[in-house]
Amino acid sequence: MANDTDTSELGQAIQEVTEKLSLLFREEIELAKTEMVEKVTKLLKGAVIGLVAGVFALFGLIYLLEGAAWAIWLGLDGDGNNFWVGFVIVALLLFVFGALGAFIAARLFKRAAPPTPQMAIEEGKLIKETVTSSHPAITQGPKT
Repeated sequence: MANDTDTSELGQAIQEVTEKLSLLFREEIELAKTEMVEKVTKLLKGAVIGLVAGVFALFGLIYLLEGAAWAIWLGLDGDGNNFWVGFVIVALLLFVFGALGAFIAARLFKRAAPPTPQMAIEEGKLIKETVTSSHPAITQGPKT
């Protein structure tokens, strides 16, 4: 009789542990969801504020470039009606800087090779050698 009581108590203990583990897992999942919602909300707020700051910076750059154009005009011929000369000079400078940036970017893209998982490829070769040969392969580490 004592054996039946021990078995039923053991069964109840297992059931209680299972229920508590289930509750623990559900609470952990809920906590993870809450944390992710908070992080995504903060990221979105930061992105929106960054976007607004970028718009303000863009408009500031436009006015700065316009001011530079007027300053160039005043420096060259402030008394004449050819104020457009300053704007043309600023535009040409912007085109030169843009072309220089495009040239540098093109060179960097040509030099870049597609990314390959070298360590994974080497590990795959070692596994293949180990499976196909009678002697195990020795790990050599990444090549530098």
